[in-house]
Amino acid sequence: MKSVYIITGAAGHLGGTLIRMLSKRDCQVRGLLLPDQRMENQKNITYYHGDVTQKETLRPLFEGVEPENTIVIHTAGIVDISGDISPRMYRVNVEGTRTVIALCREYGVKRLLHVSSVHAIAESGRYSVLNETDRFSAQSVVGGYAKTKAEATQLVLDAARQGLDAVVVHPSGIIGPFEGQGNHLVQLIHDYVAGKLPACVRGGYDLVDVRDVAAGCLAAAQRGRSGQCYILSNRHYEIKDVLAIVRQVCGGRRLPVLPMWMAHLAAPLLSWVAKARKQRPLYTRYSLYTLRSNDRFNHDKATMELQYQPRDLYQTIIDTVRWLKGDTVLC
Repeated sequence: MKSVYIITGAAGHLGGTLIRMLSKRDCQVRGLLLPDQRMENQKNITYYHGDVTQKETLRPLFEGVEPENTIVIHTAGIVDISGDISPRMYRVNVEGTRTVIALCREYGVKRLLHVSSVHAIAESGRYSVLNETDRFSAQSVVGGYAKTKAEATQLVLDAARQGLDAVVVHPSGIIGPFEGQGNHLVQLIHDYVAGKLPACVRGGYDLVDVRDVAAGCLAAAQRGRSGQCYILSNRHYEIKDVLAIVRQVCGGRRLPVLPMWMAHLAAPLLSWVAKARKQRPLYTRYSLYTLRSNDRFNHDKATMELQYQPRDLYQTIIDTVRWLKGDTVLC
């Protein structure tokens, strides 16, 4: 009997990349799309429509499969850099995870892989190295997105302690080719290439290729230990260095690099400019906070147990630019 993968958030950057990889394997894949999203079925890929906040709409995803051969990879979520917890973000990130857990229990699936985030991990000091933990609290992290991911992750670990076979992965800042238009980091590169990015800011974050995260997810789904968390990070990159690589690859003008204090002052104006252009603002108080937060994430556990090996960001950016220009990129 072939393995069956259920992928929530199938139209997202990570979910879509997972499906690209699984399309080349001898398995069956069921991808969850929102009611207004459309994608074509493939030979081993079938798409279903539903909403993680509405339990009954997800039942077709789980029906008619052999539970002992079924792995659920829960990638669906709302990433928001505004810093606030919107009601919809809470419903999707927290209550949606609760719904997926309940269905995994009800249908007795083999394993649940939950895609959390490094933002769910408390910083614990500016210069400390951040490792996996088994306790998560919304009160110990900053920003609405981080708080909802922390609460959702604790739900998964509690379910694992109660008998559900579940594993958690924590990607850092995901970047890379494929359907990443909703990804803020891909938007950064797109806006720069299009000449729409007005300025760069000092600061950076741990950035990782979406293909490496997807490979790490599949490895964790197969070989990860139940009840365990795995950080899927890479290393710190300054935003100015990311844009310098883009400029080296495809040209472009040098941007002014704003010190953080100036970026905070300019954030309202930059947000106004972005909204006037009908774009999402990239520089918000929360995103600026993130660019100077502790991102010393240690992925040794994933390397040792999952053979996780993230690539150099230079190749990631080359492939991202190529994808944005409409060229073919290998998964």
